[in-house]
Amino acid sequence: MAVIVALVCALIFSVSSLGNGLSSNYYEKTCPNAEAAIADAVKKAFANDKKVPAAILRMHFHDCFIRGCDGSVLLKSVGQNTAEKDGPPNVSLHAFYVIDNAKKAVEALCPGVVSCADILALAARDAVVLAGGPTWDVPKGRKDGRVSKANETRSLPGPAFNISQLQQSFSQRGLSMEDLVALSGGHTLGFSHCSSFEKRIRNFNSTHDIDPTMHPGFASSLRSVCPAKSKLNNAGVTMDPSSATFDNTYYKVLLQGKTLFSSDQALLTNQKTQQLVSKFASSQKAFYDAFVKSMIKMSSLNGGQEVRLDCKVVR
Repeated sequence: MAVIVALVCALIFSVSSLGNGLSSNYYEKTCPNAEAAIADAVKKAFANDKKVPAAILRMHFHDCFIRGCDGSVLLKSVGQNTAEKDGPPNVSLHAFYVIDNAKKAVEALCPGVVSCADILALAARDAVVLAGGPTWDVPKGRKDGRVSKANETRSLPGPAFNISQLQQSFSQRGLSMEDLVALSGGHTLGFSHCSSFEKRIRNFNSTHDIDPTMHPGFASSLRSVCPAKSKLNNAGVTMDPSSATFDNTYYKVLLQGKTLFSSDQALLTNQKTQQLVSKFASSQKAFYDAFVKSMIKMSSLNGGQEVRLDCKVVR
């Protein structure tokens, strides 16, 4: 089933050409103050919760990787349809209220003009900036999708993916190996529950209890935070030592065997991706430049049909 979903997504993305109908000045005449209103909503949320940037960035990734950046991750489940936000990989997504607040502010300025998909893309940029990362001009003009299905979230790249699975997942969306490594740098922000990496720290395989590519001291610290058969649903650790700051620390700890996911470690199993990891670890500017380029490319995957008045429901 997951293969079928992935193929469907590939077809969707091949139809929705990169950058189709998007432009930097899309709202220049119809809603010139939209970006400022969105930035203000994200800033207010950030003042109360420093985890907001990680949440918004992850939400944007998960939106774009299903049906393009169409805001389908924002839709709530209705009747017999279980929406993307209630799919297994997305149950830990949070801070949807930030997008709702931004939408209310924009609707007060120019009703029915700015899509929820654009609001999420702009909020992701603003979140990175608030966390100390780079800024960029977000192409705008996305439309909101009318379809959101939980079972399609199976095609999201998972924390246990190997390099071949990651390459396939990204290439289906028109994204390169450099995009893969640059966008993986988003793991510099946020928190992970033990369930996403516990298979690396216990019963890894028939030969090793712990993943041999993981630094032994790091593995030991993770085992203390994540006890065997723990009932603590919220147990986990930050993604890297500076998890509230958007920087290149992720790549530095990756080279030390101190990242959480198998999919992170997988970047060192391919010569090209390994070289990029080393490049970004040694130069934060190189990482920022690549990240911005890849974010614009990813966020231009476009597949919606309307402009919602409420981000949670179709019109």
